[in-house]
Amino acid sequence: MAGNTFGNLFKLTTFGESHGEALGGILEGCPTGVSIDENFIADELARRKPGQSAITTQRKEQDKVHFYSGIFEGKTTGTPIGFVIYNTNQKSKDYDHIKSVYRPSHADFTYDKKYGIRDYRGGGRSSARETACRVVGGAIAKLYLKNISFFAYTTQVGSIQLDANEGLNREEREKNPVRVPHAQKAMEMERLIKKIRKEGDTIGGIVACEIKGLPAGLGEPVFDKLHAQLGKAMLSINAVKGFEIGSGFAAATMRGSEHNDLFNTDLSTQTNYSGGVQGGISNGMPIHFRVAFKPVATLMQKQNTVDTNQKAVVMQGKGRHDPCVVPRAVPIIEAMAALVVADFDLLQKRFTK
Repeated sequence: MAGNTFGNLFKLTTFGESHGEALGGILEGCPTGVSIDENFIADELARRKPGQSAITTQRKEQDKVHFYSGIFEGKTTGTPIGFVIYNTNQKSKDYDHIKSVYRPSHADFTYDKKYGIRDYRGGGRSSARETACRVVGGAIAKLYLKNISFFAYTTQVGSIQLDANEGLNREEREKNPVRVPHAQKAMEMERLIKKIRKEGDTIGGIVACEIKGLPAGLGEPVFDKLHAQLGKAMLSINAVKGFEIGSGFAAATMRGSEHNDLFNTDLSTQTNYSGGVQGGISNGMPIHFRVAFKPVATLMQKQNTVDTNQKAVVMQGKGRHDPCVVPRAVPIIEAMAALVVADFDLLQKRFTK
């Protein structure tokens, strides 16, 4: 199975399925001497893990990471870092009813056509549970990039949207289960998610991310632009349907005289419609991008579909599922962004030596 490795020099390979014995990964290219704070990594995993609130799946997993190589006396050795996260709360029988049924908008049909076999228990390898490994790799990337900050947050759930002019309180983000840096909007979004859940339905949303402290000069021209790699990273996350950086699609409605980021004498810019990237290379301004998530495909409602024999059937979701993936996606987006930046940082250091 191709496509399980992300990165060029700072490289993460993951393995495992939703209902298998464990998930895990191998992180290669992390420089020697990076101090590994296992409490920090555990906190990052706790932000992503299931069962953390009333608006997430109620699957209970501690998501404790076990490191097996590449770390000695609390520091990276420069050798591959191997780790495992054991699954402890699988309920595979919840999926017996879809053993021969294709769930609408899931990967069931496409995996079956590509491989001729599929693990129907929670989606197997296509499950978002795989992203726990990304959070581990991203946490180590953050520890390496200690002078660069990554801050993702929910900006929209359904039609409820956070206006940037409303005043964001960063400390508020981890005080509510939706991860919104605005107390009032957080309550509105939480109420909506709970309402949607009671209806047996799901809903999507948007997560924004800001990267600060990035020096000018990171990124490779033409095919490996910084924003292109960020886009690839975000679109590799389950349920992501859109990515935009800086002014994004709104740029299509603007004139050049409005959109150009004019320089200050210190080489910062008066505006940041570029989102911190010009010509595919960081310009020293904060990186700003947004990621759109679709509604979760598994509904607790009856849906018409077909089985593996192409016979029309009616199915209904069972088990434990997120009514909205957005709150748990916040740390995943930060993790993927950190992996991208760590990779470009190492590429730049190799280039300038």
